[in-house]
Amino acid sequence: MDAFLYQASIFLAAAVIAVPIASRLGLGSVLGYLLAGIVIGPVLGLTESTDDLQHFAEFGVVMMLFIIGLELEPRTLWDMRQKLLGLGGLQVTITMLAVMAAAMALGQPWAPALAIGMIFALSSTAIVLQTLSEKGLIQTAGGRSTFSVLLTQDIAVIPMLVLLPLLSSRDPARISPDGAIQRGDAAAHGDAHHVMSLVEGLPGWAVALVTLGAIAAIILAGVYLVGPVFRFIHATRLREMYTALALLIVLGIAFLMILVGLSPALGTFLAGVVLANSEFRHELESDIEPFKGLLLGLFFITVGAGINFTLFFAQPFVVLGLALGVMFLKGAILYTLGRIFSIRGRDRWLFTLGLAQAGEFGFVLISFSLSQGVLTGRLGQLLLLVIALSMLLTPLFFIGYEWLSKRMEEIDEVPAEDEIDETAPVIIAGVGRFGQIVNRMVQNTGFKTVVLDHDMKTIQTMRQFGFKGFFGDPTRPELLHAAGLEHAKVLVVAMDDPKATSTIVAYARRTRGDDLHIVARARDRSHVYELYQAGANDIVRELFDSSLRAGRYVLENIGLSEYEAAEAQKTFFHHDRETVRELARLWDPELPAVQNEAYVKRSKELEKDLEAALLASLEQKNGTG
Repeated sequence: MDAFLYQASIFLAAAVIAVPIASRLGLGSVLGYLLAGIVIGPVLGLTESTDDLQHFAEFGVVMMLFIIGLELEPRTLWDMRQKLLGLGGLQVTITMLAVMAAAMALGQPWAPALAIGMIFALSSTAIVLQTLSEKGLIQTAGGRSTFSVLLTQDIAVIPMLVLLPLLSSRDPARISPDGAIQRGDAAAHGDAHHVMSLVEGLPGWAVALVTLGAIAAIILAGVYLVGPVFRFIHATRLREMYTALALLIVLGIAFLMILVGLSPALGTFLAGVVLANSEFRHELESDIEPFKGLLLGLFFITVGAGINFTLFFAQPFVVLGLALGVMFLKGAILYTLGRIFSIRGRDRWLFTLGLAQAGEFGFVLISFSLSQGVLTGRLGQLLLLVIALSMLLTPLFFIGYEWLSKRMEEIDEVPAEDEIDETAPVIIAGVGRFGQIVNRMVQNTGFKTVVLDHDMKTIQTMRQFGFKGFFGDPTRPELLHAAGLEHAKVLVVAMDDPKATSTIVAYARRTRGDDLHIVARARDRSHVYELYQAGANDIVRELFDSSLRAGRYVLENIGLSEYEAAEAQKTFFHHDRETVRELARLWDPELPAVQNEAYVKRSKELEKDLEAALLASLEQKNGTG
C-alpha cells in the first residue's frame, strides 16, 4: 500500500508540474503528460512502477468511449454511415494492406505482416479526441471526419481480435511476456491467469453465442434496467450514490467484455449509445467526466513511462525511421482519402496529421498476437516502441497543423470586394448577430441603409433573405467613403472585433468631426472607455441591455411591482451611463483597472451613489403610492 501511494504521488506531482507548463507553451496537455511519463519512467528509473497504475489508467480510455457513446444517438450513427463505412472502412482496409506490404518487403512472413498491418491501421482515440477538444476543432469538418474514422477503427478491433488467432502457426505462447507487454495485455483483457473467461475452451459457435448474449445483455439493461435503478438511487438523495452507480455501470460492462474476450472500451461505447436517449444521460456524463480526465492523464503518463529507451538507443535510427515511416505512409493514405471524400484545405491537413499515429489499441493487438504466437517477443517489443514513439510525436504534428493552418489562412485567396454602387443616410459596418437586428429595425421603419461586412458567407446569407449588403473590409477608408461617409447622418459600427470597431470609430470621427453621429458596439466596459475616447456618441455594450431586462425580471419576482422594477431599471440605466462617462476620464489603457487607484476609488463612490439612488427611488414611489 505504501509503495502504491508513493507511486501515485509521484505520477500526480509530475502531472501537476508538467501539464501546466506544456499548456502555457502551447504544446497541449497530452504532450505534457507524455513528457511527465518520460521523466518519471526512463529518466528516474520508475518504469516498473507503472504496472500497478496502468490497470487504473486504461480505464480513462474506457470512460472516454462511454462518454462519446452518450453523446451519440443511434440515429446519429445511422446518419454517419457513409463516413463510418466509406471513409473509415477504406482507411482501415487500405492502411492495413499497405503496412502489410511494407512489412513483407522488410522480410516478414505474410501472417505476422498482416498482424502488423492491423496494429498500425489504428490511431490513438485518446490522444486525438483529447487534443481536438482542447483546441476546439472537434466540430470542424476535419474534426468530424477524424472522429468518424476513429469510431470505425474502434469497432474494427472486434473482427481483428477474432482474426488474429487464425494467423497463428503454432500453439499460443505460455511464457510470461516482459513488463511492457503485460501492460498492453491488461489494457484490454486483463491477465488470463487472474481473470476468468466465459469463452475459454468453447467451440467457435459457442463463443459467438456468448458474445452476442453479452452484447444483448448490455442493450437490454440499458433500455429496461438503468432507469428503474436510477430512480431507486434518486430516492436516497445521496449525491455519492449517483457517482457509485455511474462507475458501477462502466466497470461492470468493462468486466463483462473482458469475460467474453472483447474490448471493454467498445462495450462501454455501446452502452453509452444505448443510454444516449436516457433522461439520466447528463447525470452519467457529469459523474464520469472527472474520473475520465484524471485516468486519461495517467494513461498518457504510463505510455511515456513505458518507452523502452534501452532498445531505442540500441537501434535509434531503425526505431525512429519505422515510426516516421508508418506515420508518413498513413498520412499519404489519409491525405488521398481526404481528397476523394472532398475534405478541403485546412480540414484535410487536420484529418491527415491528426490520424497519422498508431494508437493504444495497438498495445492490445500486440499483446494478443504475442499470446497467440503470431508475433515473436523481440518483434513485439520493437512494435510497442514504435507505437509509443508515434504517440509521443502526435502533439508535435498538431503543432505543425496549427502552423500550417495559419500559413494557409494567410495565402488563401480572398474574394474581390464588391463595388459599392449606392449610398444611404445610415451606414452599418458589421452585420452579425448585433448588426442585423439594427439593420432590420431601421429598414423596416422606412430608412435606407448601406451594409458592409468582411464575411462573404454573412453577406450571401443576407442576400438570400432579401437584404442587400456589400462584401468588403469596413476598416478600409476607401470602402467607407464609397458607402457615402461624407454625407451619412449615422454610422453604426457593429463589428465583432473590438480593435476594428475602435479603428473605424476613430477614423470616422477624424474625417467628419462632430457632423456625424456614431453608434458603436462595445465588447465590455474597458472597450466602452476606448470607444468613448475614440469619439463614439452612443456606445452599446453587447450584454448590457439584455442583462438589465433580466435584472428587472428578477425584481418583479421577488416582491416589486412591474412599475417599481421598471423604475429601478431606468434608474440603474441612467446612473450607469453617467458612471461610464465619469470613469472614462480616469481610465488609463496602459494600466490595469485594479491598479488605477483613482479609478477604483471613484468607482466605489459611484457604486454607493447608485445604491442610494435606487433606495430613494423606491421610497419615493412607495410614498406617493
